[in-house]
Amino acid sequence: MINLSENMKHKTVPKIKSQTVWGYIFIGPAILGFLAFFLIPILFSLYISFTRWDMIASPQFVGVQNFKDMFTLSHTLVPQSLRVTLYYTLLTVPSITIISLFLSLLLNTKIKGISVFRTMYYIPSIVPAIAASALWLFLLNPMFGVFNQILKMIGLPTSNWLHDTVSVIPTLAMMAVWGAGNTVVIYLAGLQGIPTHLYEAALIDGAGMFRKFFNITIPMLSPVIFFNMIMAIIGSMQTFTQAFVMTEGGPNNASLFYALLIYRTAFRNLDMGYASAMAWLFFVVIAILTIIAFRVSAFWVFYEEK
Repeated sequence: MINLSENMKHKTVPKIKSQTVWGYIFIGPAILGFLAFFLIPILFSLYISFTRWDMIASPQFVGVQNFKDMFTLSHTLVPQSLRVTLYYTLLTVPSITIISLFLSLLLNTKIKGISVFRTMYYIPSIVPAIAASALWLFLLNPMFGVFNQILKMIGLPTSNWLHDTVSVIPTLAMMAVWGAGNTVVIYLAGLQGIPTHLYEAALIDGAGMFRKFFNITIPMLSPVIFFNMIMAIIGSMQTFTQAFVMTEGGPNNASLFYALLIYRTAFRNLDMGYASAMAWLFFVVIAILTIIAFRVSAFWVFYEEK
């Protein structure tokens, strides 16, 4: 018996080692990709954020001067760009959250052909951002755009949409809501995961539609709502393509999103050090907003106890 157990042990050890080696071989590409495209670029950007570097000559160390210049130089656009981005986020996140939830409630009903409507609402989210931007440029044209033509038909004043400093951000927020089909799908999945016996019990107790919505649907869906809000905050803060294609930051820098300003600084002004410092400031701002959201979530997000 002793010899048999020792033989089994000797056979098991090489097998475990072989499995470990093969495990590292399979995860090797993921580790290399993480190092090459994520960790090393992050560390390098942190280093050059303390330098002046035009990507041609060698970086020159300047300490924290780049971070000071973002708020002290007379021609800096960082404060204005942050305000524009935060304003867009404040408009977009609540709009996407409320409208997507309302649409998911409609799409959760059991009627004939509901899959067609679900597909219709989801398709805009898979349209490439550049193609969607080109489409909306045509729809929002002040002279012959479809939207202004509709406003004329019903006797309402037309708008300059993207060409007005007041309406440009609300217009881009409207476009973001149009493309939030993935959020609708996530809400729909959350709604279908709510146990039906809760609604049946509430119906027996005489609860109406609004009572069931606020006492059952919202609490049970709160983790999904929280997830979508976090993703909407991060996504709206990083908005770039729409402004780059449709407005180029105009009119009068009214749609100069922070990501677009980083791009201009890095690849137009060839000041990669300053752009990296801006990117790290942006990281801190998004991190602070995310932490605040997590802190506040303790008061309204409910998780099922196992």
